[in-house]
Amino acid sequence: MGQGRDMMGGTIDDAFDHPEVRSRATAPVGLRDRISLRDYVVAVEIGAFQAERGVAQRLRFGLVVEVNGNGDKAGDDVDRILSYDSLIAAVDAELAGERLDLLETLAERVAARVLLAPQAARVFVRIEKLDRGPWELGVEIVRSGGAGSDSAPGLPPFRVAFVGNEMFDLAALPGWIAAAGPLVICTGLPDLSRPRAGAADMQRRIDLLAIEQNGWALAARVPGLSVTATRTELNWAIRAGSAVVWAPAKLVLDTPGAPRDAAPWGLAAWLAGVLAATEIVVIGGAAPGPATVPVRRMAAGDLA
Repeated sequence: MGQGRDMMGGTIDDAFDHPEVRSRATAPVGLRDRISLRDYVVAVEIGAFQAERGVAQRLRFGLVVEVNGNGDKAGDDVDRILSYDSLIAAVDAELAGERLDLLETLAERVAARVLLAPQAARVFVRIEKLDRGPWELGVEIVRSGGAGSDSAPGLPPFRVAFVGNEMFDLAALPGWIAAAGPLVICTGLPDLSRPRAGAADMQRRIDLLAIEQNGWALAARVPGLSVTATRTELNWAIRAGSAVVWAPAKLVLDTPGAPRDAAPWGLAAWLAGVLAATEIVVIGGAAPGPATVPVRRMAAGDLA
């Protein structure tokens, strides 16, 4: 039987070779320079199954980047090329973000980060799980410059709003939210009592879920207001110019360096800093503490 052709123009054998082979097999007219990273192995928590939570497993990364004249006019200056270190940095930066379920999502984000470099024309990313059995499971993608992903920087200006419980039924609030442009709304804890747990980690989870319940209660009062939980959803909403309520549990629990407690103001200030909001608007009271972005208070009369 003859060799078949895969979707990207190479042979089936090429599909199981290193991304560099596929890069050569699918190169456009006029070969580009390439830089590559092979067999970069990192232990990380990832996976959709419950058995994969709380357990680090090894991932092996292979990257090939086609570049536009990487060394043509560099003058032996490392700052003027796409360096090998930048490939490792792209992988490490995405692994340091929120915990992910899917290799596909991780591959997309690594590719998008690499393609932010002006020299990068096309990137091949292969990620393999090494500890799921006596085999190797993985994904491989190819993306061209400008493909981008929701993890790439470059969000339009947006604000975070910290809304006090006493403002939930304010008549002017829905209209203000509708006219506010891209807005991420954070809420505090509900006024009702909540269960108490002896262990700090368990109490943190209880409090995070209570904040989410409060967020859903606010969303139920404002027509068209949705609740979002992930970084991808937040980025999409901001780019779409929408207002959303943030449900913090998933992002906080999955992100290294997130606040260790569930103090609502601390979570709002942390999110505003992570996403680079232009400001935090505090609606219905004074700001409970400092933040890394500007903070502005609005009283009920300011919303009309």
